[in-house]
Amino acid sequence: MSKALVIIKSAGMGDLTILIANIHAISKLIKKPVTVLAQKSTQAKAILKYDSHVEKIIELDKNGFFNTIRKIKTENFDQSYIYSDSLRIYLISKFCKIKNIHHYKFFSKRNKNFFKTAKEFTENIVGKKIDCESKIFCDNSFVEESKKKFNILNETKNIVCGISASGPTKRWGIKNYIKLFEKISKRSPCKFFIAAGPKDEDLVNEVKNSSIGERCVSFSKMSIEETIPIISSCGYYIGNDTGWGQISAALNIKSLFLFCDSPPAAYGLWRNNISIIVPVGKTIETCGHNTRGKDNISFDEVFNKTLKMIH
Repeated sequence: MSKALVIIKSAGMGDLTILIANIHAISKLIKKPVTVLAQKSTQAKAILKYDSHVEKIIELDKNGFFNTIRKIKTENFDQSYIYSDSLRIYLISKFCKIKNIHHYKFFSKRNKNFFKTAKEFTENIVGKKIDCESKIFCDNSFVEESKKKFNILNETKNIVCGISASGPTKRWGIKNYIKLFEKISKRSPCKFFIAAGPKDEDLVNEVKNSSIGERCVSFSKMSIEETIPIISSCGYYIGNDTGWGQISAALNIKSLFLFCDSPPAAYGLWRNNISIIVPVGKTIETCGHNTRGKDNISFDEVFNKTLKMIH
């Protein structure tokens, strides 16, 4: 009986989220749920908790080669699907005596499109086009509980605000976000859910100390598992290209991504509910890593696209 291991080497929760569609395609191919091996930082246990295509999550020890082998060898997998060009990850499968190992060509990912590379890899395996719109599943009872707890009402514009990012060059200025939220609040009743982590308290405090502070709820002290039903209860995401944005999009809420210093072709085209803004003078194709365009995002474009999205 087939028993499959899907290995995700990428460390970010956004990358994992984009790859969910590929996990589903492999599960459908073998007609049973798969086990996912991923780093703790991907938040796989929270993101995939209610996914019927996933049977189990095993933590990939980033530096513990033999420890990882010990974790998976006793599971007796007969096939693995490696979303990485890493020789180290391949050897883990080999030492676990997995017979059928599917993997990227070694040392081939440099300068490749993350989303398209994974999609083409999976399609070559399953022999047909896949639905690349990743989906996160959530227990509806927790969604309803979140609506009550945080007073999330249909007549209010409930907006997840992705003010954080994996680095300062990927973040649109916090004062721009505050100005944006103040302006849209004058047109409609709004509630803002600040998607930021414990290391972003300075940004969170700046928002909370502004004129919209009383209408804000911060995620900074919550676990990812706690935030997922809250995000699912909201109607919109506005923010940087970040894991929070990818999660929001996968929960099927309308999303506006600001790409300051990362490639929208790789991280913004995997779902139809994502709208994209790039720095002035750039296009979806030319914006990428090292664009350093956070000061060239047009406020007027963000404001106008926000109004179009929420009305």
